[in-house]
Amino acid sequence: MNMRSILSIAAIGATAVALGACGSDDDSSTTAATSGGAASTQASTDGSSGGATSGKIALLLPESKTARYESQDKPNFEKKMAELCHDCEIIYSNADQDASKQQSQADAALTNGAKVLVLDPVDSAAAASIVTKAKQSDVPVISYDRLITDAPVDYYISFDNVKVGELQANALSEKLSQDGNAKGPIIKINGAPTDNNAKLFKQGSNDVFQQKGVEIAKQYDTPDWSPDKAQTEMEQAITAVGKDKIKGVYAANDGTAGGAIAAMKSAGMDPKQIPTTGQDAELAAIQRILAGEQYMTVYKAIKPEAEAAAQLAFDLLQGKQPGSDVVNGQTDNGAGQVPSVLLQPVAVTKDNVADTIVKDGFWTADQICTAQYKQACADAGIS
Repeated sequence: MNMRSILSIAAIGATAVALGACGSDDDSSTTAATSGGAASTQASTDGSSGGATSGKIALLLPESKTARYESQDKPNFEKKMAELCHDCEIIYSNADQDASKQQSQADAALTNGAKVLVLDPVDSAAAASIVTKAKQSDVPVISYDRLITDAPVDYYISFDNVKVGELQANALSEKLSQDGNAKGPIIKINGAPTDNNAKLFKQGSNDVFQQKGVEIAKQYDTPDWSPDKAQTEMEQAITAVGKDKIKGVYAANDGTAGGAIAAMKSAGMDPKQIPTTGQDAELAAIQRILAGEQYMTVYKAIKPEAEAAAQLAFDLLQGKQPGSDVVNGQTDNGAGQVPSVLLQPVAVTKDNVADTIVKDGFWTADQICTAQYKQACADAGIS
């Protein structure tokens, strides 16, 4: 599947073709945004002009151990917002996987005059209190990437996260069958139990493994999505199950995959012989896939996701509602049906890195094909 088709979902930008420069009486200067604290960045560009409303929009991301947030989500959101409104100010914070810190950052953003919150929660349930406080100030909330549960969220934008788990499990199951190990056993390293998305990945993957009859010898939920904790979990699994018996590893994302692979190497196991899943198409994971150390990842179109979130936030700032061509579903978050923008994930192995990751410009050949990986890139037709 070519990601060009997925990018059409991000045609949210088309709903604002007629929008132009927003007037503003806010002349605050640029403040550098850093991963761990609240900061404001003044969106500035020579882009479109015309709308009547500008203001402050808070982008609140959950952590930095997963590389995508600082390398993809934040810059793509900021760039799109700058194109939409050069006078809009972004209040940016990264909570470093601390729910209390995220609460404080949200409070600070509201105090600082944020008119829209784009919130990717550390803890999907705990973030409900942030939504409640925002609503008291008539500030709409977009649940970004991870679903905020039991709260009156205005919009949700993410991927079909049950599908992500299914893609991972189907890919691993097929590889196990090809290797003559259709029933496993495997080790299963899930994501953070506080992340609702992790629950959906787990649901989708467990359903597939049950259908395929794949034995899960050990299964872990990984606090904070920490690669270090994933490595410890894998070490425990190797000790309990035996390194010669493990036939595959389900890792919920690329960070936990990296931890599992490190544990296998330390135990004298060859990760090239033990297929391991991942998610997010992190640069290090793509390189591991080309080198044969990781079997697959799930490529999610983070750029259109971030751009769609920026467009939704800008529309809400102006009091506009997105059209039915933008919102393509609804998601039950326990408090009701949340209008949703759901993008489709894609499974990536060595065979289609060139046709997905590289073709779409998610990572360039130069970024991937460093000296250590030049031959692997050549073998995969990447130059």
